[in-house]
Amino acid sequence: MKIFVISLFPEMFDGVLDTSMLHKAQQINAIEFVYINLRDFGLGPRKQVDDTPYGGGDGMVLRPEPVVAAIEHAKKQSPKAKVILPTPRGKLYKQSMAKKLAASQQDLILVCPRYEGYDERITDYVDEQLCIGNYILTGGELPTLIIIDSVVRLLPGVLGGETSAEKESFQDDDVAIEHPQYTRPEEFRGKKVPNVLLSGHHAEIEAWRAKH
Repeated sequence: MKIFVISLFPEMFDGVLDTSMLHKAQQINAIEFVYINLRDFGLGPRKQVDDTPYGGGDGMVLRPEPVVAAIEHAKKQSPKAKVILPTPRGKLYKQSMAKKLAASQQDLILVCPRYEGYDERITDYVDEQLCIGNYILTGGELPTLIIIDSVVRLLPGVLGGETSAEKESFQDDDVAIEHPQYTRPEEFRGKKVPNVLLSGHHAEIEAWRAKH
Protein backbone atom coordinates (compact mmCIF):
# COMPACT_ATOMS: atom_id res chain seq x y z
CA MET A 1 0.00 0.00 0.00
CA LYS A 2 1.24 3.48 -0.85
CA ILE A 3 0.16 6.74 0.78
CA PHE A 4 0.89 10.07 -0.92
CA VAL A 5 0.88 13.15 1.31
CA ILE A 6 0.41 16.54 -0.34
CA SER A 7 1.49 19.30 2.03
CA LEU A 8 3.21 22.66 2.22
CA PHE A 9 5.14 21.29 5.18
CA PRO A 10 6.12 17.68 4.37
CA GLU A 11 8.90 17.87 6.97
CA MET A 12 6.20 17.63 9.64
CA PHE A 13 5.74 13.96 8.81
CA ASP A 14 9.30 12.64 8.99
CA GLY A 15 9.64 12.27 12.74
CA VAL A 16 6.22 10.72 13.32
CA LEU A 17 6.15 8.31 10.40
CA ASP A 18 9.67 7.07 11.09
CA THR A 19 8.94 5.88 14.64
CA SER A 20 7.23 2.97 16.36
CA MET A 21 4.68 0.92 14.40
CA LEU A 22 4.67 3.29 11.45
CA HIS A 23 8.40 2.72 11.05
CA LYS A 24 7.88 -1.03 11.39
CA ALA A 25 5.19 -0.95 8.71
CA GLN A 26 7.72 0.51 6.29
CA GLN A 27 10.40 -1.98 7.30
CA ILE A 28 8.13 -4.94 6.49
CA ASN A 29 7.01 -3.25 3.25
CA ALA A 30 3.39 -3.01 4.39
CA ILE A 31 3.35 0.69 3.52
CA GLU A 32 5.28 3.26 1.51
CA PHE A 33 4.97 6.99 2.11
CA VAL A 34 5.50 9.52 -0.66
CA TYR A 35 5.72 13.20 0.30
CA ILE A 36 4.71 15.79 -2.27
CA ASN A 37 5.55 19.42 -1.53
CA LEU A 38 2.66 21.57 -2.71
CA ARG A 39 5.05 24.49 -3.17
CA ASP A 40 6.68 22.62 -6.06
CA PHE A 41 3.46 23.16 -8.02
CA GLY A 42 3.12 26.83 -7.12
CA LEU A 43 2.55 29.50 -9.75
CA GLY A 44 5.13 31.95 -11.07
CA PRO A 45 8.64 32.68 -9.82
CA ARG A 46 7.42 32.93 -6.21
CA LYS A 47 5.64 29.56 -6.39
CA GLN A 48 2.36 31.06 -5.22
CA VAL A 49 -0.17 28.55 -3.88
CA ASP A 50 -2.79 30.84 -2.30
CA ASP A 51 -4.69 34.06 -2.90
CA THR A 52 -7.29 36.34 -1.33
CA PRO A 53 -10.89 35.06 -1.28
CA TYR A 54 -13.49 36.38 -3.71
CA GLY A 55 -16.19 38.26 -1.85
CA GLY A 56 -13.76 39.43 0.80
CA GLY A 57 -12.81 37.91 4.11
CA ASP A 58 -9.81 37.24 6.31
CA GLY A 59 -6.85 35.08 5.43
CA MET A 60 -5.73 33.38 2.27
CA VAL A 61 -7.30 30.52 0.30
CA LEU A 62 -5.44 27.72 -1.48
CA ARG A 63 -5.70 28.11 -5.24
CA PRO A 64 -7.01 25.16 -7.25
CA GLU A 65 -4.19 24.99 -9.82
CA PRO A 66 -1.33 23.89 -7.52
CA VAL A 67 -3.46 21.45 -5.53
CA VAL A 68 -4.99 19.79 -8.58
CA ALA A 69 -1.57 19.61 -10.27
CA ALA A 70 -0.16 17.87 -7.18
CA ILE A 71 -3.07 15.41 -7.14
CA GLU A 72 -2.59 14.65 -10.82
CA HIS A 73 1.14 14.17 -10.23
CA ALA A 74 0.35 11.53 -7.61
CA LYS A 75 -2.29 9.97 -9.86
CA LYS A 76 0.30 9.41 -12.56
CA GLN A 77 2.14 7.16 -10.12
CA SER A 78 -1.01 5.46 -8.82
CA PRO A 79 -4.00 6.00 -11.13
CA LYS A 80 -6.47 4.15 -8.88
CA ALA A 81 -5.46 5.88 -5.65
CA LYS A 82 -8.25 7.31 -3.51
CA VAL A 83 -8.03 11.06 -2.86
CA ILE A 84 -8.96 12.14 0.67
CA LEU A 85 -9.32 15.71 1.91
CA PRO A 86 -9.41 16.32 5.69
CA THR A 87 -11.92 19.11 6.27
CA PRO A 88 -14.40 20.18 8.98
CA ARG A 89 -17.12 19.85 6.34
CA GLY A 90 -16.44 16.17 5.76
CA LYS A 91 -17.95 13.00 7.22
CA LEU A 92 -16.94 12.24 10.79
CA TYR A 93 -14.01 9.84 10.64
CA LYS A 94 -14.62 6.62 12.59
CA GLN A 95 -12.86 3.34 13.26
CA SER A 96 -15.06 1.55 10.73
CA MET A 97 -13.65 3.82 8.02
CA ALA A 98 -10.08 3.04 9.09
CA LYS A 99 -10.87 -0.68 8.90
CA LYS A 100 -12.35 -0.29 5.44
CA LEU A 101 -9.37 1.65 4.12
CA ALA A 102 -6.91 -0.84 5.63
CA ALA A 103 -8.82 -3.87 4.32
CA SER A 104 -8.91 -2.52 0.77
CA GLN A 105 -5.19 -1.63 0.82
CA GLN A 106 -6.00 0.86 -1.91
CA ASP A 107 -3.36 3.55 -2.37
CA LEU A 108 -4.31 6.89 -0.82
CA ILE A 109 -3.62 10.51 -1.69
CA LEU A 110 -4.07 12.75 1.36
CA VAL A 111 -4.34 16.49 0.69
CA CYS A 112 -3.46 18.81 3.59
CA PRO A 113 -5.33 22.15 3.46
CA ARG A 114 -3.73 25.28 4.91
CA TYR A 115 -4.42 28.93 5.63
CA GLU A 116 -8.09 29.98 5.67
CA GLY A 117 -9.22 27.12 3.48
CA TYR A 118 -9.20 25.96 -0.11
CA ASP A 119 -10.94 26.83 -3.36
CA GLU A 120 -14.14 24.76 -3.49
CA ARG A 121 -13.35 23.58 -7.02
CA ILE A 122 -10.60 21.40 -5.56
CA THR A 123 -13.29 19.05 -4.22
CA ASP A 124 -14.11 18.00 -7.80
CA TYR A 125 -10.84 16.05 -7.70
CA VAL A 126 -11.40 14.52 -4.26
CA ASP A 127 -13.06 11.16 -3.63
CA GLU A 128 -13.87 11.61 0.04
CA GLN A 129 -13.90 14.45 2.57
CA LEU A 130 -13.31 13.44 6.20
CA CYS A 131 -13.56 15.31 9.50
CA ILE A 132 -11.72 14.15 12.63
CA GLY A 133 -13.71 16.28 15.08
CA ASN A 134 -15.49 19.54 15.81
CA TYR A 135 -12.53 21.82 16.41
CA ILE A 136 -10.26 24.05 14.35
CA LEU A 137 -6.62 23.29 13.51
CA THR A 138 -3.97 25.29 11.68
CA GLY A 139 -3.80 22.88 8.78
CA GLY A 140 -4.56 19.40 7.52
CA GLU A 141 -1.27 17.80 8.57
CA LEU A 142 -2.43 16.59 12.00
CA PRO A 143 -5.72 15.13 10.72
CA THR A 144 -3.73 13.43 7.97
CA LEU A 145 -1.40 11.87 10.55
CA ILE A 146 -4.40 10.60 12.50
CA ILE A 147 -5.88 8.98 9.41
CA ILE A 148 -2.52 7.45 8.48
CA ASP A 149 -1.87 6.03 11.95
CA SER A 150 -5.36 4.57 12.30
CA VAL A 151 -5.13 2.83 8.91
CA VAL A 152 -1.52 1.64 8.85
CA ARG A 153 -1.65 -0.03 12.27
CA LEU A 154 -4.43 -2.28 10.94
CA LEU A 155 -2.40 -3.59 8.01
CA PRO A 156 -1.36 -7.26 8.28
CA GLY A 157 1.80 -7.80 10.33
CA VAL A 158 2.10 -4.26 11.70
CA LEU A 159 0.85 -4.82 15.26
CA GLY A 160 2.43 -8.25 15.54
CA GLY A 161 -0.57 -10.17 16.88
CA GLU A 162 -3.41 -10.61 14.42
CA THR A 163 -5.97 -10.18 17.23
CA SER A 164 -4.31 -7.17 18.89
CA ALA A 165 -6.44 -4.58 17.11
CA GLU A 166 -9.64 -6.55 17.69
CA LYS A 167 -9.43 -6.06 21.46
CA GLU A 168 -9.03 -2.29 21.43
CA SER A 169 -11.42 0.56 22.15
CA PHE A 170 -13.69 1.56 19.27
CA GLN A 171 -12.89 -1.55 17.25
CA ASP A 172 -16.47 -1.09 16.11
CA ASP A 173 -18.11 2.33 16.11
CA ASP A 174 -19.91 3.48 19.25
CA VAL A 175 -18.87 0.61 21.52
CA ALA A 176 -17.55 0.73 25.05
CA ILE A 177 -14.09 2.03 25.87
CA GLU A 178 -11.43 -0.59 26.52
CA HIS A 179 -11.18 -1.83 30.13
CA PRO A 180 -8.64 -0.32 32.60
CA GLN A 181 -5.11 -1.74 32.39
CA TYR A 182 -2.63 -2.44 35.21
CA THR A 183 1.01 -3.54 35.39
CA ARG A 184 3.73 -3.79 38.05
CA PRO A 185 4.05 -2.87 40.87
CA GLU A 186 1.04 -4.52 42.52
CA GLU A 187 0.73 -1.52 44.85
CA PHE A 188 1.59 2.10 44.06
CA ARG A 189 1.19 4.78 46.73
CA GLY A 190 -1.56 2.87 48.45
CA LYS A 191 -3.47 1.95 45.30
CA LYS A 192 -3.54 -1.80 44.63
CA VAL A 193 -4.18 -3.77 41.48
CA PRO A 194 -7.67 -5.37 41.65
CA ASN A 195 -7.37 -8.84 43.18
CA VAL A 196 -9.24 -10.49 40.34
CA LEU A 197 -6.46 -9.57 37.90
CA LEU A 198 -3.95 -11.37 40.13
CA SER A 199 -6.12 -14.46 40.58
CA GLY A 200 -5.29 -16.31 37.39
CA HIS A 201 -9.00 -17.15 36.88
CA HIS A 202 -9.49 -16.25 33.24
CA ALA A 203 -13.29 -16.38 33.28
CA GLU A 204 -13.46 -14.03 36.27
CA ILE A 205 -10.91 -11.72 34.67
CA GLU A 206 -12.93 -11.53 31.45
CA ALA A 207 -16.10 -10.87 33.46
CA TRP A 208 -14.36 -8.04 35.33
CA ARG A 209 -13.10 -6.54 32.08
CA ALA A 210 -16.57 -6.71 30.55
CA LYS A 211 -18.00 -4.76 33.50
CA HIS A 212 -15.33 -2.07 33.40
